[in-house]
Amino acid sequence: MSVTITQTHLNHLNTKLQDLTPQEIIKWAYYTFPNLYQTTAFGLTGLVTIDMISKISTEKHLVDLIFIDTLHHFPQTYDLINKIKEKYNPKLITVTPTKVTTESEFTKVYGDQLWETNDAYYDFLVKVEPSQRIYKELGVNAVLTGRRKSQGGARGSLPVIEIEEGTGIVKINPLCNWDFKQVKSYIDQENVPYNELLDLGYKSVGDWHSTVPVADGEDERSGRWKGKAKTECGIHEVGKFREFLEQTV
Repeated sequence: MSVTITQTHLNHLNTKLQDLTPQEIIKWAYYTFPNLYQTTAFGLTGLVTIDMISKISTEKHLVDLIFIDTLHHFPQTYDLINKIKEKYNPKLITVTPTKVTTESEFTKVYGDQLWETNDAYYDFLVKVEPSQRIYKELGVNAVLTGRRKSQGGARGSLPVIEIEEGTGIVKINPLCNWDFKQVKSYIDQENVPYNELLDLGYKSVGDWHSTVPVADGEDERSGRWKGKAKTECGIHEVGKFREFLEQTV
């Protein structure tokens, strides 16, 4: 079952959804889209979304989670996942790069430090291909993401809802209008587990090899790919990887 939204309808939805709370947007998405999932790397915004979903129903976690495991996450990230599973008991679907399930296997198959020698191919292997593969396997129509305008870069003009180029998958960004302070305040007030690295100066946590702490006054995602002209890993920029995708068909 696929969902088709025209540009006119999309514009209308964004106008109407813009003034709703994140909780209202999440509920709307749940009741509107079949095969709705949440994609998350367990960053702060994704954790807020998980907690908000948990409060819709006390019987079960209503939206299944998709975690793209690059095999290069910090140990603290994997520890956090266990805490989330224990507290919220969601159905968690974990996807790894094709042919491998560990970091050592990845190095053996694709070479050492591929993120330095061929950054685009690395992003395709660990993010883009796995996400596109699981979307097809699950018949995903729509996903909740943890992106926000205040994260800067390409996200500065992020709408509440958008359509992924090439696949037609609906992407809903329920907290797009929140800033870091609002997100962290919710985490603290609702006692939501979070990545221990946050207390060490990290505000956005990705792979261990491309994430560093953020200095005072810096953009919250400035610790990702430090020193590179890059703000996204590719999972939300699928069109840039069309050449790689065509080779996998």
